[in-house]
Amino acid sequence: MKSMILIAGSGMLLLSACAQKKPDPKKADQLASGAGREVNLPAPYQTKSVKNYCDVIGWEKGELPVAPAGFTVSLFADSLDNPRNIYVAPNGDVFVAEANTEVKGIKKLGADILGVSKSQDLGKSANKVLLFRDADHDGRPELRTVFLSGLHQPYGLLILGNCFYVANTDGLWQYPYRDGQARMDKPGRKILDLPAGGYNNHWTRNLRASADGSRIFVDVGSGSNDAEHGMANEKRRADILSIKPDGSDEQVYASGLRNPAGIDLQPGTGILWAAVNERDGLGDDLVPDYLTSVRQGGFYGWPFAYFGPHEDPNNKGKAPDMVKKTIVPDLSLGAHTASLGLAFYNGKSFPAHYRNGAFIGQHGSWNRSELAGYKVVFVPFAQNKPGKMEDFLTGFIKDKAAKKVHGRPVAVAVAPDGSLLVADDAGNKIWRVSAN
Repeated sequence: MKSMILIAGSGMLLLSACAQKKPDPKKADQLASGAGREVNLPAPYQTKSVKNYCDVIGWEKGELPVAPAGFTVSLFADSLDNPRNIYVAPNGDVFVAEANTEVKGIKKLGADILGVSKSQDLGKSANKVLLFRDADHDGRPELRTVFLSGLHQPYGLLILGNCFYVANTDGLWQYPYRDGQARMDKPGRKILDLPAGGYNNHWTRNLRASADGSRIFVDVGSGSNDAEHGMANEKRRADILSIKPDGSDEQVYASGLRNPAGIDLQPGTGILWAAVNERDGLGDDLVPDYLTSVRQGGFYGWPFAYFGPHEDPNNKGKAPDMVKKTIVPDLSLGAHTASLGLAFYNGKSFPAHYRNGAFIGQHGSWNRSELAGYKVVFVPFAQNKPGKMEDFLTGFIKDKAAKKVHGRPVAVAVAPDGSLLVADDAGNKIWRVSAN
C-alpha cells in the first residue's frame, strides 16, 4: 500500500493507490507528507524491534559537546542529580527540576541485567527544584540553591502572576510566589490530580501558559507503549489538558499524543506546538517522533494510527473512525530519537537564521539497531512553517559502535542573554551555548 497525504492550507487531500509487490527494504512502501516535507514510512515490522541501550560514560575534564561554527559551548552548571527540565522565569532566574524514573527491587535488578541502568539513572529521584541566578550575565551563575524539595518526580515549572506552579507526576501544585525569592518559604496546595507514572519515562508532566495567561496547558504521556493494557488505563493520558490557573475547568485540549513532553508557544502567533515521542516495537524506522502545531480538539493518532491515518497493526480495526480523523504532524524528527525538549528561540543574540525557530532536545532511545538522537537539533521557521531539521549540538555520542555516550540532552531553554541552555540529565550538567 502506498499513500500520500498532502497538506495545503487548512485542507487535506488524500490520494491512494494499491500495489501487490513485496516491500523493498531500500524504499518506503508508504509516503506521508507533513507541511510539504515528505517522510518515508516503511511497513510495520520491516525490521526487527530491538533493545539497544547506550552506556553513559560521562565527560572527562575539558570535553564539551560540539556546536556549529560561530558558537561557544560552556558549562553552566555541574554535579547535578538528573537535571530533567529547565524553566527560565520572567525575571531571568533559571529553575531546574531534578527527578528521574524510580525503579526498585526486582524491577531494578532486571534493569541492571538488561543494561538499562547504564543508560539512565534509575535510582531514587532527587525530587527537587534548583534555582540558578546569573545577576551579572556572564554565563556563570553566582547563586545556586535548592528552591523547593520534597516533591514527587517534578518536571513542569511555571510562574504565572504571583503563583509558582510545579507539575509532579501525580498532580499540579500551586505555591505563593514573590518575584526574586531564593527559596519557597510557604506551603503550596494541589490544584489538580494527575494520573501518576506511565510507560517507560512517561511520568513527566510539562507546563505552559496560554499567550493571554488565562489557561495552563498540562501534558500527560501515555500509560503504555501502544495501549496494550486497554484504553481504560489511558484515561486522561496521551493528552494535552487545559485548565484555568486555579486548576478548575479541565478540558482535553488535544488527544492522541503519545508523549508530548516538549511543549512551547510559537513566538508571534501564540500557537501551541509539541515535540512528541512516538511508539516502540514496530521496527527501526517506525514510528517517527514529530514536531507539530497542536489544534484545539485535534486527534493525533495514538494508539490507533500514526503519522496521519496509517493504521497501527496492534490496534487494527478497533477504531477506523479515529484513524480517518488523525491529523498529520508538521515535521518528522526521526524514529526513536526520543525528542523530548522543545523551546522556540525568542532571543536576539543568535544569528537571524535562528530567530523564532525551534530547538529540540533528542534524548536518544533504546529501540533502534543504531543509536539515534543524542543531540540537540534546530528547526528553522519561515512564514510560521517549519523547515528542514538541522543538527545544532552534537558530540554526545563517544562511540556509536560500542554504544558509548557522554551524556543525553533533554530539556532546552533560552536564557535571558539569548544563549541556549541544555539539560544533560545523564551527564548531570547544564550546557550553555552562546553566539560568538
